[in-house]
Amino acid sequence: MNIESNFKANPKFEAESAEVRGMAARDKRAVLYAASVLLDALALVLGYFTSLLFRLSDNLLVGNYSVLTVALPVFLMFEIAREAQCVECLQSRSIATRRSLGALGATALVMLGGIFLFDVDDFSRLGFIITFAAAALYLTLGKFVLDAIRKSWLGGEVTATALVLDGVELPARSAHHTSIDVAALNLSPCLHHPARMDSLSRLIQPFDRVIVACTFETRATWAMFLRSHDVGGEIIMDRDILHGAVAIGEYASQDTLVLSRGPLSLASRIQKRCFDLLIAGLAVLALSPVLLATAAAIKLDSRGPVFFRQVRVGQGNRQFLIFKFRSMRAEQGDAAGNRSTGRDDDRVTRVGRFIRKTSIDELPQLFNVLLGHMSMVGPRPHALGSQAGKSLFWEATNQYWLRHALKPGITGLAQVRGHRGATEREEDLQARVRADIEYLSTWSLSNDFVILLRTLRVVVHPNAY
Repeated sequence: MNIESNFKANPKFEAESAEVRGMAARDKRAVLYAASVLLDALALVLGYFTSLLFRLSDNLLVGNYSVLTVALPVFLMFEIAREAQCVECLQSRSIATRRSLGALGATALVMLGGIFLFDVDDFSRLGFIITFAAAALYLTLGKFVLDAIRKSWLGGEVTATALVLDGVELPARSAHHTSIDVAALNLSPCLHHPARMDSLSRLIQPFDRVIVACTFETRATWAMFLRSHDVGGEIIMDRDILHGAVAIGEYASQDTLVLSRGPLSLASRIQKRCFDLLIAGLAVLALSPVLLATAAAIKLDSRGPVFFRQVRVGQGNRQFLIFKFRSMRAEQGDAAGNRSTGRDDDRVTRVGRFIRKTSIDELPQLFNVLLGHMSMVGPRPHALGSQAGKSLFWEATNQYWLRHALKPGITGLAQVRGHRGATEREEDLQARVRADIEYLSTWSLSNDFVILLRTLRVVVHPNAY
């Protein structure tokens, strides 16, 4: 199956998606946060080297270390504590300058206290004053530079907002927001149509806030769709109704229902991504002999490619190609996932039976983690044709789409609780979805670590076949 085929059928959608496609606003902000930290650190470094012009460096030592070596980590610590890199600071240069100067002043006070406490001799007070005064000047200039970069890159607003129109006209709109008429594109959300969900999800992906103006009849569907995403979602309302709203908002003097704010903050997303890159990178290096040996065994055992690639539903209902070691005969592979693998399945090869039993077939998903499609821990991604009993997964429970608010994982809470193997009844899937939603609502980095450790106990599982 060609993963691109789902969203190339409509030329108007292609034009609309091309207009809004690009790096998401949150990713741009992360780059600007990093630039802000570097510019602030550079300001202190330049302040120190300015004092060197006066040949005062010999008298700017704290023990055997220069003032810069000691002051820089302290300054960065205060920058984090004062939240000098945040949406509010990007939006207002004056707030950003005040917070960073406050961090610089606190650093100077800590340094003076240390110099007094340890009775440092022959310390140049003039050099110290020049260092921090020049740093303050450079820091202020750096804020002007960062503000200019922000305006050219993000425009008038730091966060990106999309107004989605679905069969409703809204006279009052903001000039800074992108309007998307999904009704004209035939892209209204349909919980029984994964390709349409995928296309619509990719359209709103670059935005932080998505405001939907829709008819009363489609609000429940839009509510479910927005709650399954990693963006802030709201519905404009004119009635006293609630669909799992978390707050009341406002858009152009009209009330909105806030359905979602995204499951993780920026700091949590950075932590989770760094954790994924570290664990996946180390795992690929450590397991490389196993990966190579498995690839060789598959080639020797049966004809066909080493890897099996299949379209799965990922974060925000966007589809991606998952990598697994091929465990079935190539001519009998099930790309759509319409048939769950059963015990003594005649499609499974000899090597395939072993690698499925030991979960070795899942190891290539480490590359999906490195590519950013997946996480080490999260809800397991499902194939489009997967069934619970005789119902497709999204038909078995109306909570199904909510599990896609986070990246799918190689392992997850449902798996370590024993929910693996074929879903022969709708109740089998419902138990997994309940565990996935519990994981989303209680996420923490320590929980991810514990789930990984618990996974080691269920690598070989009686339901893995």
